Amino acid sequence: MNAIDVFYQIEGERDIQHVEVGPEHTFGALRALLVERHGIVEEALIFLEDSEEPIEEVVLVREHAGHAGVKAHVHRCRHVEVSVTFNSETVHHRFSPATTVARVKHWAAVTKFKMTEAEASEHVLQITGTHDRPAPGTHLGALAKCPHCKVAFSLVPDQRVNGAPEAIR
Repeated sequence: MNAIDVFYQIEGERDIQHVEVGPEHTFGALRALLVERHGIVEEALIFLEDSEEPIEEVVLVREHAGHAGVKAHVHRCRHVEVSVTFNSETVHHRFSPATTVARVKHWAAVTKFKMTEAEASEHVLQITGTHDRPAPGTHLGALAKCPHCKVAFSLVPDQRVNGAPEAIR
């Protein structure tokens, strides 16, 4: 196996970063590389996308590589406290920092607020008190920094004008 592509986000940054590692690299070696590359503190943990717990450092990266490589998140928090408000009701849950905004939206809209998939598709998560609507693939850890490890969303209609998203007008 040749080099493995690792796509990752780090604490508090939305940009998706990329690094290639050899098939013999462990997640511990990857973490050390990312600590050096970004000046991240040693306490940072690596989470695979949508996994609840950090990956063990002795595990080989190739064991989790798919055809598109590995998707990961580097963060100091083990969990991010999330609140989602819709129609004056607020629900709370703890997620991994590697959980995507899309997964949180599905949990809130379909599981908690009992929307159908069609209804949920007409809504987006917006950071409470802002107009910021993070992309569905954004990791929660890109929105939350240690030591607070929190993010609050409002579930709002995805406004469209003549069929185009409002932001494109």
